[in-house]
Amino acid sequence: MRVATGLLATMTALVLGLLIGSAKASYDIQGNELMQVSVKIMMLDRGLAHYGPETKEARALLRRGIASAVERLWPQAGSSSPQFDPSTGPEALYDKLQALAPRDEAQRAIHAQALQIATDLSGTRWLLAAQRKGSLPMPFLVMLVGWIAVLFLSFGLYSPTNATVVATLFICALAVSGAIFMILELDRPLDGLVQVSSEPLRSLPARLGP
Repeated sequence: MRVATGLLATMTALVLGLLIGSAKASYDIQGNELMQVSVKIMMLDRGLAHYGPETKEARALLRRGIASAVERLWPQAGSSSPQFDPSTGPEALYDKLQALAPRDEAQRAIHAQALQIATDLSGTRWLLAAQRKGSLPMPFLVMLVGWIAVLFLSFGLYSPTNATVVATLFICALAVSGAIFMILELDRPLDGLVQVSSEPLRSLPARLGP
């Protein structure tokens, strides 16, 4: 029984480590994607500013889109749950950019670059929307919880009944539960308690040009 319990404990530790690594990687990827979105928006705004005054409406739409995205993704505490609709925003901006009529080579180059950035932003939004569902395989997690339950059952069978043992098992169970909770939180970084930072997008309007 001790050999079987040791084997099960080793397998549980390996799976738990793999799930934590996978969830952390998902968290970092989505954080980096949001950072790239803020950089692309800055590049788009600067390009439109150099294009000419006819891009005023497109730039205003871009600013409204930033404010709307921040409000939906990071609503005020208790106001509502995060909402993310990738079908709004970039498409309207893309239509505005398509309507521009470049007059010279410089404007044509900026126009092509702006359309490409708008396309990239739309693709990133759809990617973020798809990633919100999480990448954690639920059967994997259910199996892990089952293994942990068997481990604690075996610990209880072979341990004397006293306050020290009960307290130790309780603390261990609390630690393992915390690890599983962190896995679930990191796997969905736009929801829950552990969210990616909103600072890159919140501070963006102040860094955009006039």
